[in-house]
Amino acid sequence: QVQLQESGPGLVKPSQTLSLTCTVSGGSITTNYYYWNWIRQPPGKGLEWIGYITYTGNTYYSPSLKSRTSISRDTSKNQFTLQLSSVTPEDTAVYYCAREIPAYGSSSYDYWGQGTQVTVSS
Repeated sequence: QVQLQESGPGLVKPSQTLSLTCTVSGGSITTNYYYWNWIRQPPGKGLEWIGYITYTGNTYYSPSLKSRTSISRDTSKNQFTLQLSSVTPEDTAVYYCAREIPAYGSSSYDYWGQGTQVTVSS
């Protein structure tokens, strides 16, 4: 059973960098062929995909957030992290990490973290 757990500050000041860590247990983030994603849900809105890091360490980001987003990993800790810079109140959301099974036309997320609330406010 794979488990994902988000952690990090729940409050971030505008213009600062949001940093979150996803700790994975029950499976390795280097195992073929999974992608490890960050997804968020602003209040009253739908899910928004942020980006992922693959089992090999390659990254890919949402075009709308690419300029502000960095996803990295620490394989020794079985963790991957999200850094979102220059945040504004519009970045307030519940942030999730999730494992993806990539497949042409039918990718799916099989495991999710519980989500963590991040509020951007001064």
